[in-house]
Amino acid sequence: MGHLSSLAAAFAPHEALAERLLPHGASVDDGSHDAAHLIRVWKNVRRIHGAEGGDLRILAAAVLLHDCVSVEKNSPVRAQASRLAAERAFELLDELGWRTAEITAVAHAILTHSFSANLPPESLEAKILQDADRLDAIGMIGAARCFYIAGRMGSGLYDPLDPLAEDRPLDDKAYAIDHFETKLFKLTDGFQTAAGRALARQRQERLRAVLAMLIEEI
Repeated sequence: MGHLSSLAAAFAPHEALAERLLPHGASVDDGSHDAAHLIRVWKNVRRIHGAEGGDLRILAAAVLLHDCVSVEKNSPVRAQASRLAAERAFELLDELGWRTAEITAVAHAILTHSFSANLPPESLEAKILQDADRLDAIGMIGAARCFYIAGRMGSGLYDPLDPLAEDRPLDDKAYAIDHFETKLFKLTDGFQTAAGRALARQRQERLRAVLAMLIEEI
């Protein structure tokens, strides 16, 4: 079994679809949006889907393609990333012969999954994708991704004079741990499904523990 097939197997029962879409959906130069991220989001989807239901085929395609257009966090068009990905997903699934109604469902989930897009998910599948993707932004994985992205952007870990921004404005472009307060700790309140909210509460506690341990060591 080749590397692509091995990765695709993680998306069972839709491994055949994954093998077609992974080359389009997984970033090869961004470790926060690579195949590992897609597999983690798929695992989150399966857990939420087990409690909430929904169309698993639609969800598989949405997971595989939700980041298919790569836009850096500091790009001026960052808020357009999910729209661009939705448009690209429409093209790719149309080439595979999917029905228009199914493609539209996938595109809506992708369009509304992004925090920066600030669009409400309307379908169950869209709500599940948004929750599953946001779960990967909190907890231990969320902390790791935050520091990884800060490194890509050239940010520092923290302000050595005021790490918790007690006497300065938060600036997550300059300091990685400022991003915990400007965004990551706010995500839990916006979860769409009961199953997603339960998982988010657990990961929120882990994320706060990471920050507390870091502060203790500096």
